[in-house]
Amino acid sequence: MDKKKKIRKGDYGYIQSQKKKRVLYTILTFIAPLSVFFTGLFMKGDRNSVFTVVAVVACLPACKFAVSMIMMFLEKPMDPNDYEAIEKHKKGLICAYELPISAYEKQTFIDSIAVCGNTVVGYTSREKSDIPFVEKHIQTILRQNGYYVTVKIFRRLPDYLNRLDSMWEHHESLEEGIRFTPDEQYPDLSRNELIMHTIFAITL
Repeated sequence: MDKKKKIRKGDYGYIQSQKKKRVLYTILTFIAPLSVFFTGLFMKGDRNSVFTVVAVVACLPACKFAVSMIMMFLEKPMDPNDYEAIEKHKKGLICAYELPISAYEKQTFIDSIAVCGNTVVGYTSREKSDIPFVEKHIQTILRQNGYYVTVKIFRRLPDYLNRLDSMWEHHESLEEGIRFTPDEQYPDLSRNELIMHTIFAITL
């Protein structure tokens, strides 16, 4: 019997998977400090003890998980029809799905993003998304990491699909002449995959 495929960052279904995981992680990380607190309360009969101090300190990681869980619950999964349409057009492009791009100022949900050479394109179905902001944010992070790419995020799915078709049709010319030295930490990743890996680093 085949094992169920593990859903990783960039996979379709990531949002729903993370909601379940982060609820579990949050509950588990609160168990230890609460256990310490109630143990101290039972043994000392008073909450003003070292047990309470330890429990409060131990709550800090749990609170971090709780914030992460809440942020994930603010997102909804991408439309499965959009996913199926993109799958038909991505061909051999490096493509990812359901990415909540995180920045200090705001969080932006990107339904899909694709990389080819120095071109990064994405699609967001969220009407309130600040597209110029997220384009600049992604481009800045990538250029800080040595990838001098252009970033374009589409609000209309047909426009994104057309760009995917064009990128695949011209993928050889888009990648021609780009110098690339494999990363020592990730020697098996191509340049396109490393760019996507960098985008994952700013994803919730």
